[in-house]
Amino acid sequence: MVLHVEIKEAGYSLESPVLKDIKFSIHPGELVGIIGPNGAGKSTTIKSIIGIINHVKGDIDISNYAYIPERPILYERLTVWEHIDFLLSTLDVDEKQFNAKAEELLKLFNLPQVAHQYPDSFSKGMQQKVMLVLAFLKQPDLYIIDEPFMGLDPKAIKRLLQLIGAEKVKGAGILMSTHVLDTAEKICDRFVLISDGKLITQGTFEEIRESSGLDQGSLLDCFDILTERDPHVW
Repeated sequence: MVLHVEIKEAGYSLESPVLKDIKFSIHPGELVGIIGPNGAGKSTTIKSIIGIINHVKGDIDISNYAYIPERPILYERLTVWEHIDFLLSTLDVDEKQFNAKAEELLKLFNLPQVAHQYPDSFSKGMQQKVMLVLAFLKQPDLYIIDEPFMGLDPKAIKRLLQLIGAEKVKGAGILMSTHVLDTAEKICDRFVLISDGKLITQGTFEEIRESSGLDQGSLLDCFDILTERDPHVW
């Protein structure tokens, strides 16, 4: 298991918890999609998992991970390659192999021409590609990806999905928050559906269909049904 989450309560203050009773796990080689309406608590769940929410009651067991936030976080005074060098300095890996992998990833996302430029002037999509390069260079046991498709062009999305597939084969787990349900339906092994800060249901696509009562429904159809129901019935 690369991630086990049992959040009894979590939030930005003790008096007003945002999350209650969130429990799920991710196994090696498994892609789990965390889905829910805007404001449901998906990002708060992710922030609780990686330890940047102060008020969390419960237990979280997490492996070595790479985090790709919805909004890229990069150093203004470091070029793209200097970000790569900085990451290298934190890892116990072969420098030659690491740099070769970095060049391969930069080429994959069409970034070699900006490798020695500062990313603060890049578009959001280009900054997101830099974040992806850094994450996949780290080669962690677990990837935590928040809205990965925002700002990416179709080719970059295809490359990202190829990388995710390759990492799954190697045994990495992936937790991915997304609103792009048609893509999630095709690539996720299981889903965690959160609404109003609570776990509504979780399981495979077929189990989500069963929970919603829509035997042939799309993930979007099931999502609509499950998030409209009274949360107290769960």
